[in-house]
Amino acid sequence: MKNAIVFGATSGIGKSLTELLVKDGYTVAITGRRLTLLEALQKAYPNQIIIKQNDIQNVKELETVFNEIVTEFKTIDLVIQSSGVAFINPKFEWNKEQQSINTNVLGVTKLYTLTYNLFKRQQFGHLVGISSIASIRGNRSAPVYFAAKAYQKAYLESLYLKTKTIPSKKVFITDIRPGFVNTAMALGEGLFWVVPLEKAVKQIYQAIQNKKRVAYISKRWQLIAWVLKVVPAWVLKRAT
Repeated sequence: MKNAIVFGATSGIGKSLTELLVKDGYTVAITGRRLTLLEALQKAYPNQIIIKQNDIQNVKELETVFNEIVTEFKTIDLVIQSSGVAFINPKFEWNKEQQSINTNVLGVTKLYTLTYNLFKRQQFGHLVGISSIASIRGNRSAPVYFAAKAYQKAYLESLYLKTKTIPSKKVFITDIRPGFVNTAMALGEGLFWVVPLEKAVKQIYQAIQNKKRVAYISKRWQLIAWVLKVVPAWVLKRAT
């Protein structure tokens, strides 16, 4: 039986991935801020899930929780980072910017560092980060969110490059880049190509099983990513 940790398992993608992992025979440690939601998920799968309440913004607490799980499980095969916050923030309200930085940059970096160092010691493991199509370019209404996702994309690629120093060649890094998925994290109104949660999670899990380096969810969002990479900034500035 394999062991996994899902950070941000209270709802949406994290919760649905947890359910797939359990059905696939994993023992899963789930984390998140909302204890009642974690407890409800554990109640559905009492023999395969342990819970650890955690706010990823608190990096000291995050390290404690991570180490507790490692001590209990002994080895970890898979870590999925699905925690995140997203705000439409055109007025640059600092409290929103700060929450996003603390979660999507500071907390995520701490988790990635802990995970990479563990896998290097183990000589095996698979880290999966849920970044976003937002990682490709900037955005006027949610600047810190788009910048944080770009940071995550670059950090995951850096970790992938660092795996060259691990002799076993059994440490894998996967960057999942969803477009608009029908969850509470979807930003704005009038969104297009919104992917149903069930379809998105199915494709994400397939990418995890195949140990993909990068996966766009759904797959057609790869076309949008290509367009975003080549379009001039002045076009984005004029777009409504």
